[in-house]
Amino acid sequence: MSSEHIYDEYRLEIQPALRSKLEEFQLLGYDTISEDDLWKYLTQKKWKRSFGDRRIFELVQDVLHVKISEYMNFATIEAFKLDNFFTQLTEEEKRELLK
Repeated sequence: MSSEHIYDEYRLEIQPALRSKLEEFQLLGYDTISEDDLWKYLTQKKWKRSFGDRRIFELVQDVLHVKISEYMNFATIEAFKLDNFFTQLTEEEKRELLK
């Protein structure tokens, strides 16, 4: 799904908020989430039905109100959607999952 989202034009402007949220996630122990991952969550879940009627401060507010549980639920569902998810894992990664 590589189509552009209506809010992609604001990504650079709200990047400080994205970085702040990622730093919060890192403090909570979730240091593997990238800015692209967070942006994907926002555009595919939080702003899925957006029509460009939001102002930039509202977008920043949305970013800063993302809860780790909301993001992790989205990431888990996205992982299950992948075809052959387990065939893409190395043997070491499979062993780590089964611990």
